[in-house]
Amino acid sequence: MSQISLTFPDGNKCDFAAGVTAAEVAAAIAPSLGKAAISASLDGKHWDLQWPITGDARIAINTMKDDAAALELIRHDLAHVMARAVQKLWPEVKVTIGPVVENGWYYDFDRDEPFTPEDLGLIEKEMKAIINARDPVKTEVWDRSRAIAHYVAKNEPFKVELIEAIPGDEPLRMYWHGHWQDLCRGPHLQHTGQLPADAFKLMSVAGAYWRGDHRNKQLQRIYGVAFKNRDDLKAYLTMLEEAAKRDHRKLGREMELFHLQEEAPGMVFWHPNGWTIYRTLMEYMGRRLRRADYREIKTPQVVDRVLWERSGHWEAYRENMFIVEVDEEGAKEKRINALKPMNCPCHVQVYNQGLKSYRDLPLRLAEFGSCHRYESSGSMHGLMRVRGFTQDDAHIFCTEDQIEAECAKFIALLSSVYRDLGFDKFDIKLSTRPEVRIGSDETWDKVEGALTKAIEKLGLPYEINPGDGAFYGPKLDFKLTDAIGREWQCGTFQVDPNLPDRLGAEYVGEDGAKHRPYMLHRAILGSFERFIGILIENYAGKLPFWLAPRQVVVASIVSDADDYVNEVVAKLKDAGLRAEADTRNEKINYKVREHSVGKVPVILAIGMKEVEERTVSLRRLGETQTESLPLDQALRDLVAEATPPDQR
Repeated sequence: MSQISLTFPDGNKCDFAAGVTAAEVAAAIAPSLGKAAISASLDGKHWDLQWPITGDARIAINTMKDDAAALELIRHDLAHVMARAVQKLWPEVKVTIGPVVENGWYYDFDRDEPFTPEDLGLIEKEMKAIINARDPVKTEVWDRSRAIAHYVAKNEPFKVELIEAIPGDEPLRMYWHGHWQDLCRGPHLQHTGQLPADAFKLMSVAGAYWRGDHRNKQLQRIYGVAFKNRDDLKAYLTMLEEAAKRDHRKLGREMELFHLQEEAPGMVFWHPNGWTIYRTLMEYMGRRLRRADYREIKTPQVVDRVLWERSGHWEAYRENMFIVEVDEEGAKEKRINALKPMNCPCHVQVYNQGLKSYRDLPLRLAEFGSCHRYESSGSMHGLMRVRGFTQDDAHIFCTEDQIEAECAKFIALLSSVYRDLGFDKFDIKLSTRPEVRIGSDETWDKVEGALTKAIEKLGLPYEINPGDGAFYGPKLDFKLTDAIGREWQCGTFQVDPNLPDRLGAEYVGEDGAKHRPYMLHRAILGSFERFIGILIENYAGKLPFWLAPRQVVVASIVSDADDYVNEVVAKLKDAGLRAEADTRNEKINYKVREHSVGKVPVILAIGMKEVEERTVSLRRLGETQTESLPLDQALRDLVAEATPPDQR
């Protein structure tokens, strides 16, 4: 029998008979490892312990201590166990697919009756029984005809359709969890008893079209979450409870910020309070960009398809674009335009006006650009996923030698902006060259090296996403972490030599010849709409004083204090504060409760004592204690607090 050589993480090598399984390799290393093993990593691919190894490879054995591998297997196996439980409880149900998703899994079922919350409880109970049975997990490879015949006999038409869509030369792997069988690529655990019976929960049921096509049958999708232990599950469920309290849609109603309606799906109706946040944030970003030597521009909303064809977006992005057909006077056919889904092709048009020299570079063009992208109705979510949005977009035109410096300046600016907005923690991911790409390896080496050096010179940690860059260049993605530990991908920095080439951008170099500039796509906030949603949830509506749409409410305790209330409001407004009077004939406690729901940061209560002493009784949101201050001192303190962080 032929031999293969396996290389372990410590660099040691060992020979085995070809066809050895990862389980056998683990047991050969140590009996204890054989018992603890759950899967392997073979040349970077997640590998089932039962799969044979037929060639030389690098191998690592995974145990439950390896979080990524363990969670993938736990969630994948639980999808199978859930499907088995459903078919035991309701044998007539047809199964479809059940992939792993973030924090858990889902499985789609064809059932005439809708699943109820009580049904989810029954399924969970049956799943725990399957786990406690410690049924073995087995796998085999079948040919197509055998697999199709099997599913035809079991009356599982969705599985038959799946097999028929799989390329003919791809092996079909079957898995059994006990007696229950499913078509699956794997890998999986070795028996159901390896699953934590107290660390999963079925969360919800939703509708889903078969294979994501609305023309197909609608199925029922059951979502579940799972973790390695009960404490992790409990922490996740607590986080969800906190997230529900912070939901920007709920707070948006309470704070009267915005609304959405069917007549304009995915388009935001901003109310005065919400628009105040929007404008304040935009003015702040404008000041930061001007200080960083960006030049602000404005480009058209509607652009002829000719430009989108030249840029390549018409072919690659057409299905996500809103089309505008115009009957030009005297024209034989309609002119086809599109609402811009991104700003970059238009920015190249601004760059192309007039001859550029190397002395003009880097040229930083910024735009608060309004864009429109078609998003399916099922994917839209409040401010987080909309069809109409504005980006803090900018493009830097530069030489290859300027990329590193521009990247470092951008990261420093982004870091400062995030700190100002209350986000001290963010992660950087560097996506490198994909297999299919343009440009020479030498160019990729230089550009990737420039991004790496820029990050490292700033002393920032980063992760590499190998092969996940665009076909034209590498990119950096910036993920910030909010107050309850959720990650949001907002900022981006992308190196692009392709679009300047497609759209004819040039500059005259020191040698007198014409050269193509690099185009650096960059954003810090991304979509203003989405970032405001993130801010609302991060602060649970209690926005920093300078960003709060209603900064101060001056509330009367008795009607005889109304004149002084109005005087105080006038002084606050003259000082630039967003202030309003509440002189309604209501008790002060009622007024405090109402304005607290609206997340007003400061309430100044005014009674006759305050009128006589020309003071105010200051109460902050979330606090029960009040502070009595002279009016002039309160005014000075609030003006200082309302100053944006970049102007302090």
